[in-house]
Order: sequence, then structure tokens, then C-alpha cells
Amino acid sequence: NSRGASSLLKDTVPLLDFSASGPFEGHDLLRRGFTSVKSELLPSHPLEPSEKNFQLNQDKTNFATLRNIQGLHASLKLQMEFRAVKQVQRLPFLHSSNIALDTLRGNDECISFEDILNDPSQSEVMGEPHLMTEYKLGLL
Repeated sequence: NSRGASSLLKDTVPLLDFSASGPFEGHDLLRRGFTSVKSELLPSHPLEPSEKNFQLNQDKTNFATLRNIQGLHASLKLQMEFRAVKQVQRLPFLHSSNIALDTLRGNDECISFEDILNDPSQSEVMGEPHLMTEYKLGLL
């Protein structure tokens, strides 16, 4: 037998599951990780999912209107410009404002919440530039 003694032990010794079961079962943090209360909650308002996708829905409506008025070529051209503009960004550790995307959407002259109080998803904490760039490039 060329398998060795260690493989025999693995085959013959059953691994028991020592987790508790029943009404007093606790959450096993080491095996299952942290629980996320946010994922268990339902939306607080029926319009919340619609508001999360507001910009996407508005873009789709604008493209459909443009396609109906000017034809398919105008909508396709604008969609290609949107894709090209979304790809151009600053380095991962610098805030990217996407002013070209705002100009294409016509939001460059509008003052919104993000202009005054900044986008809540963009924190002011700056990370390690080299580490963030390597992560973005897939080197880590």
C-alpha cells in the first residue's frame, strides 16, 4: 500500500461535528463568520429598490426616447460614449469625480447632495496607494 499511514488515519477516523443543535444553538463564529443584519432586513419602504436603481432607469428611459426620436444610431453612439467615459478614472486611491459622465448626462450644471456633502460611499480615509493599485490590477 503506497498511501501511507496519514491517509489511513484520515480514511478511518470520522470527523465529528461538535456544533450544538436545537433551540439553544448559538452562532458558530469561527465556522460561519459574522452575521449580517443588513442582509436579513427587508426594504424599509416599497420605493427603496426603485430609488437605488434611479440613475440606471433614467438612462434606459433617455436611451429609449432618443432611439424613438432620432433612430437607433443616436442611442448606440451615446451608449458607447457612456462606456468609454466610465472606463477613464483616476488611480484607485484618488477620488474620481467623473465630470465627463456628468456632462454627458446633463448633470454638470446641477447642484446635488454629493456636491455639498460629498458622496457617503466615498470616505475621506486614504489607503496605501501601492497596496490599492496592486489590488485593482489583480496583483494581490
